[in-house]
Amino acid sequence: MNFSRTSAPLLAGTAILMLSACGDRPLDFDLRGAFGNAPSTAEAAANATAKRPEPDSRGIISYPGYQVAVAQRGDNVADLASRIGVDPGELARYNGIQTGDPLREGEIVALPGRVSEPSGGPITPSGEVDISTLAGDAITNAQQPASVQTSALPAAQSGVEPMRHKVERGETAYTIARLYDVTVRSLAEWNGLGSDLSVREGQYLLIPVARTESGDDRQASDDEETTRPGTGSPTPEPPSSSRPLPEEDTVPAAEPVESSAPDLGATQSAQSDGAAMAFPVRGDIIRDYAKGENDGIDIAASPGTAVKAAADGVVAAITNDTNGVPIIVIKHPDNLLTVYSNIDNVTVTKGDNVSRGQKLAEIRREGTAALHFEVRDGFDSVDPNDYLG
Repeated sequence: MNFSRTSAPLLAGTAILMLSACGDRPLDFDLRGAFGNAPSTAEAAANATAKRPEPDSRGIISYPGYQVAVAQRGDNVADLASRIGVDPGELARYNGIQTGDPLREGEIVALPGRVSEPSGGPITPSGEVDISTLAGDAITNAQQPASVQTSALPAAQSGVEPMRHKVERGETAYTIARLYDVTVRSLAEWNGLGSDLSVREGQYLLIPVARTESGDDRQASDDEETTRPGTGSPTPEPPSSSRPLPEEDTVPAAEPVESSAPDLGATQSAQSDGAAMAFPVRGDIIRDYAKGENDGIDIAASPGTAVKAAADGVVAAITNDTNGVPIIVIKHPDNLLTVYSNIDNVTVTKGDNVSRGQKLAEIRREGTAALHFEVRDGFDSVDPNDYLG
């Protein structure tokens, strides 16, 4: 049975999403976490990245090792090449595109050679001196008559030179973000990617650099904290069958009447006997929970079987694994999450409130006929058997 091999990539895309849905951590949309003892980039994803440097009036961002151009609204490759003074054909070939191809506003285009530097010279790390710029400024100042008032030249920008990545066939924004331990959102913002996050073979991408805790970056961080929606808003806990209502001192309206009705409590099913969750499907457990090896359980079920919510909650995310198979993550009270994978025909959307027993999807009609189901308590996987009844 090959389910154990296929379940690993199914889960690789969900850990960060689930972890960030808990507590006060932001949601990390690139889904780079790892389950169990596998290496994880969750911490790197949580690290904030700096904003992309602002280009000059032509759209040039210059570093000591290379230069890039930032497209403006309405640009195509030929327009951009004309504005910065390079050959359109050479610029297009270098970036794997055509001269007439339209560019998105803010899209990064790599330059095959250097053009004239922006005022202040290229962006260099703090503390380093651009000798050529300083020498040129000194000569200029020395040639000015003593009686002439001069204005200061724009200060050279400082910052870390980011790595560049040339997209290879088969790569996506998600795999590239995972490769460099950055969020896909930052990767998209730095490179002006579209809403579909598509990248093309031969495209050059700037890899976002970590934010320094100084100046504007600190302010930006503070702003993010104060404007993040939902911060500080407690999630109300829904009613629970396992938590009785408080006792009340009431006066009966009449004397109690003896009844011969049967005690239905004695015949209640195990599911209502305090179980926190219901089985999402009914079937044999073909692979049990093993911390670090299988962070959930695999439940056999016929293809097309309805997969149901184990408990009341909110759909925190719906994503796909590397094979395009959906994964659903549901957030529940008390910092719990449930994960459903190896599914198809999803019937809910992100943000939906779902009830225990509500249909979420169906078992896939291809591959292993089983559901992989996980329960997460905050950052940790826990044994689903302790919650199911």
